[in-house]
Amino acid sequence: MLRFVFRRLLQLVPILLGLSILLFAWVRALPGGPAQALLGERATPEAVEQIEAQLGLDRPLWEQYVQFLGRAVRLDFGASLQTGQPVIEEMARRFPATIELAIAALLIAVTVGIPLGYLAARRYGTWLDSVLVSASLLGVTVPIFFLAYLLKLVFAVQLGWLPTAGRSDPRARAEHPTGFYVLDGIVTGDPAASWDALTHLILPAVALASIPLAVIVRMTRASVLTVLHEDHVRTAEAKGLLAGTIVRHHVLRNSMLPVTTVIGLQMGVLLAGAVLTETVFAFSGVGKFMADGIVQRDFPTIQGFILVIAVSYVLVNMIVDIVYGLLDPRVRVS
Repeated sequence: MLRFVFRRLLQLVPILLGLSILLFAWVRALPGGPAQALLGERATPEAVEQIEAQLGLDRPLWEQYVQFLGRAVRLDFGASLQTGQPVIEEMARRFPATIELAIAALLIAVTVGIPLGYLAARRYGTWLDSVLVSASLLGVTVPIFFLAYLLKLVFAVQLGWLPTAGRSDPRARAEHPTGFYVLDGIVTGDPAASWDALTHLILPAVALASIPLAVIVRMTRASVLTVLHEDHVRTAEAKGLLAGTIVRHHVLRNSMLPVTTVIGLQMGVLLAGAVLTETVFAFSGVGKFMADGIVQRDFPTIQGFILVIAVSYVLVNMIVDIVYGLLDPRVRVS
């Protein structure tokens, strides 16, 4: 297992180098160049020349890339044009909100999606199967921002059950030592703060979970259907094993292998796809900061966000590979 993990870590090196090259090339491919993108309407020849000298864009490309790679390794993305603070500090301040939202959305997608997918497979061909498949198709096709506005209108505005925006009540005096608001209430012994943060988290988490939930339902259904018709399941049934034992040890364990891959991929998608959800609900995470950065042409923020999210996506996939190896020893051997 250690050799398997070590090989996966070694494979990260060329992948991360490739990501850095793509991001470096994307920056240089901006219309008018990075300086033009930064200055916008204020781009005079003198200002462009000054910015290029300040950012080192007047140097040879190979030297620019080495400098870019060195700064990226040190997590130095420059200062945000929105706040004047280092981008990495702004991201560290807001990243817990995005992680908290992504984890909540993934928990909803997994805890609801896997049972529904299994139920659809066991009731294959019935009206229940048709309803669940149709609902999963609807979940994939409905845009997140539309669902977010709909949830906000119904449950926050019309019914008044949940808050409309933000991460917590602005009048609250809660402490946030970790930046994870739900956890902070537990750590500081303030259950009211945890409940307040949880109520603010529900609507954006449900909206963000819609697409992963639909994908997990369909993948679980297809995987369980495949396993149910395999010889070892029929043999277990013929031996008279308890239904619960067959489900746990023969059906779910084998059918969860492709579902695990999908869950890992969806976690990376959630981290990158929180921009729209955070914008609709004014959820002060990295996605909201990124959206504001795009509007304000905050080039250092955009560059830092893309690189950090890309690296996070790669790391999540590496963790999925390791979990896959734990679930199926044949993967480690191969």
